Amino acid sequence: MTFRLIRRAFFIALVVGSILNAINQYDAFFGEEVIRPIQAALTYCVPFCVSLFSAWLASKDSHTQ
Repeated sequence: MTFRLIRRAFFIALVVGSILNAINQYDAFFGEEVIRPIQAALTYCVPFCVSLFSAWLASKDSHTQ
């Protein structure tokens, strides 16, 4: 796995994770609720893993053809 794929997955996770955190923890950011840090961290991990896995699969498919 190259550094380029990891870096791209990181930036995708940063954008998508931020949007999902704003949706999932709206009341914590703009209301009276408390921010749940474990849920917030996992919200960034999921798009990172999905992006990295899909890039790896695409890379693998392009090398086999």
